[in-house]
Amino acid sequence: MSLRKQLNDILPELLPNNPSEAIKGTELIRLSRRKLEGNYSDASLRYHFSIMSCDPASAIAKVEKGQGYYRRSEPLPALSGAQELLAWTQGRLDDAGGDDSTVDNTMLRIRKFRAVVTRYYEINGRFPFAFREPFAAGSSPGNLWKYPELVLVDWETGGSPDEEMSLDESMLALKQRLGLAPFRLHSARLRLSPSLKTYREDFFQTLSVSMWAQGGELVYAGPVEDEALADGMRKLSAAFGVGVTSFGLTPEVIDDLPRPANILNAHPKETEAIMSKLNIDRIAAVQSRPHIDWTSLGSMRSESEEAEKLMQWLTDCIDGRRAEPFKHE
Repeated sequence: MSLRKQLNDILPELLPNNPSEAIKGTELIRLSRRKLEGNYSDASLRYHFSIMSCDPASAIAKVEKGQGYYRRSEPLPALSGAQELLAWTQGRLDDAGGDDSTVDNTMLRIRKFRAVVTRYYEINGRFPFAFREPFAAGSSPGNLWKYPELVLVDWETGGSPDEEMSLDESMLALKQRLGLAPFRLHSARLRLSPSLKTYREDFFQTLSVSMWAQGGELVYAGPVEDEALADGMRKLSAAFGVGVTSFGLTPEVIDDLPRPANILNAHPKETEAIMSKLNIDRIAAVQSRPHIDWTSLGSMRSESEEAEKLMQWLTDCIDGRRAEPFKHE
């Protein structure tokens, strides 16, 4: 039996599940030797650990920050059913089948995370607009490649994100004369769990839904702890400019958060407590383009009432010389 085949069989029981308890290579070699058939050098074993940690099908993963190896978890088990859930999980919840409690729990995590992301960007000077109708029950799966979960609006004229933000008249007039928008639009795709098996699909969906905007941002709830996963994301980002951010929220932390409505309407001290649970990790910075593709945005606007609402909201802010959060009905 080859060394790799033997390692595939024995490593799952030797590796810890938690990346924070990652086992050093020297110790993993010592433990592996007890079960291996054949005399292999340390260099050969280290080489196999390194190569296998880059293979999505392998159980071994190397930690992104620090040293050591841990057992790579499977992507979210996952399901058919609610279109919104299908969108967030890429249709991989087949194992949940008819388990209503699993579906409900996953949906609640999704909505909590979306609320956390919305509130985080609001208090950091960005104005989120949520697309919801494209992911409603009965909508086309193709919408996953067409519409983002959020559009993030960055007004370039200063102001306070928690108050009505007056737009600078002279700056606004200058940009209008130059044919430039006084804001930047980034499309954001939100996902619960990063995975070496699914990150390419997440990434290229983010790229696809952001082609009309000035940039795309892929935002994960869970931490990116796999070195091979982080490296893969950075390489794609360097080539295509999509930003990647992790909020560092494990499923257990999300479960402990308040209900979505309470997150969105929390008092300042409550908001501060919620934000303290985040461990923001910017895996790759977004490369923002100078111009919006107005033709593509116009086409999307003609097909989506929500895209029309986005445009109307931006227009109202400019006409009123102030930037205000979008208020969903």
